[in-house]
Amino acid sequence: MPGGCRFCNTRLQHTFVDLGMSPPSNAYLDAARLNGMEPFFPLHAWVCDQCKLVQLEEFETPENIFSDYAYFSSYSQSWLDHARQYTDMMIDRFDVGKSSQVIEIASNDGYLLQYFRQKDIPVLGIEPAENVARVAAARGIDTRVAFFGMQTAEELRAEGRRGDLIIGNNVLAHVPDLNGFVAGLPIALADGGIITMEFPHLLCLMKEHQFDTIYHEHFSYFSLLTVERVFRQHGLKLFDVEELTTHGGSLRIFACHAGDNDKPGSSRLVELRDRELQAGMDRLDTYLEFSGKVHETKRNLLELLIRLKRSGRSIVGYGAPAKGNTLLNYCGIRTDFVDYTVDLSPHKQGKFLPGTHIPVMAPEKIAETRPDYILILPWNLCEEILEQLEYTRQWGCKFIVTTPVVRVIE
Repeated sequence: MPGGCRFCNTRLQHTFVDLGMSPPSNAYLDAARLNGMEPFFPLHAWVCDQCKLVQLEEFETPENIFSDYAYFSSYSQSWLDHARQYTDMMIDRFDVGKSSQVIEIASNDGYLLQYFRQKDIPVLGIEPAENVARVAAARGIDTRVAFFGMQTAEELRAEGRRGDLIIGNNVLAHVPDLNGFVAGLPIALADGGIITMEFPHLLCLMKEHQFDTIYHEHFSYFSLLTVERVFRQHGLKLFDVEELTTHGGSLRIFACHAGDNDKPGSSRLVELRDRELQAGMDRLDTYLEFSGKVHETKRNLLELLIRLKRSGRSIVGYGAPAKGNTLLNYCGIRTDFVDYTVDLSPHKQGKFLPGTHIPVMAPEKIAETRPDYILILPWNLCEEILEQLEYTRQWGCKFIVTTPVVRVIE
């Protein structure tokens, strides 16, 4: 059994979903390591019966997971478009300008801060992965290699670099020391400043059966009700929320110092709170029903793949995302089902997926082999990928997606 909840320290007793043993989702292998031993850890998500935080135990340290990272945000055009639109919105809505200090936590390769910098707005990236931070620095993005928490926040404050805007896109779920991370935010936030955080919405994960977004890098999974409670505990208040389509359904929360009376709560915040309550996100039994839906998705996918292979069809994958590795390892899908997968990132090409050892090729491989079916692993980018692969329809290729239900797109 695990220990206490990472937020409220209540003893964890209730399973949200148990996905078995799985390797770290971004531990891609080169050929020389294929015959070596791989670490597998329990991918068992628990739900706290008090605060309703869904969470994994910490088996691998953030330093081991993130210090040399394989994910570069700039290889997704849709994500770049999302970042550009966010920049324009924040400048227009909150008058972020040349006298503002913008700080992004987990700034990756500078994919977002580049758009603020293009408008001569001072930026600072906090990025724990040194290999990724080097790419950002080469672009001229001021980047500090560090994990964000109270110590980093105190250092920034001592340097006089408090943020008028602090950004955290898809980082809140990645921190095992949740309280330490959130406690650092008000320290690093300037008076009158704004925090925006984006993260996958637990309500969408549950409604759309997105169990593959559970992997060891994601220590926590948030509803609005729970994240609001966490921020309140550390002297921050939420004053607005947006529902986004990114990552299969995400929230963008807007927060400020608890004593900031210039930012009243929005009607969107009230409406989403009410909707989560209606969906039962405050009730334990809602969470305990999820496992059965995951088991059914696994059965349906395997039945489809078995039928296709028995009829002589060839199947390949598209993408090498972390969520794909959860899906493939949980379902036991290896090269007996999927010949290879492709990815736009050269940092993944030539490597092998953790656990399943499916090879990762350049996208041009698809035109060479002309597969009958393509399993889309980053389903959150499905429309973008279908456009990229439109040429495959000339030989009748079809596509398989698994969310919200297993289905074939012709």
